[in-house]
Amino acid sequence: MLANLTPFLLHWAITAFGLWVASHVFKGLRYGSTIALAVAALLLGLANAVVRPLLVVLTLPLTLLTFGLFLLVINALVLMLVARLVQGFHLDGFWTAFWASIFMALLSLVLGAFILGGTPDFTIQTSPGPGQTWL
Repeated sequence: MLANLTPFLLHWAITAFGLWVASHVFKGLRYGSTIALAVAALLLGLANAVVRPLLVVLTLPLTLLTFGLFLLVINALVLMLVARLVQGFHLDGFWTAFWASIFMALLSLVLGAFILGGTPDFTIQTSPGPGQTWL
């Protein structure tokens, strides 16, 4: 149980840090208190785990038609949903959510790679392993 708790808390902290940095980069993204920021980060993680996959499946034809660019709209909509649900976390509009979600995704990717060390699925191999050669 505790082995699963550490990655969860790290992801939560990375998301909260991403929201905090995004609130300083984008004028339209604000939080009223640290508790509102922590709750927004927790709810954003939950929404990305539950709501986002449902939206992706429901909008699959549109996503395929736009070559995956509609996923950026889904990310913005999920962030807007969290802003609606968490009191003390404010988002001015769609375009702020759109650009903030892109910024947060990139920041989370970079921080996750450094803090969590990357996962085998997403680690880029820069040199051949022992006993292997590259052609």
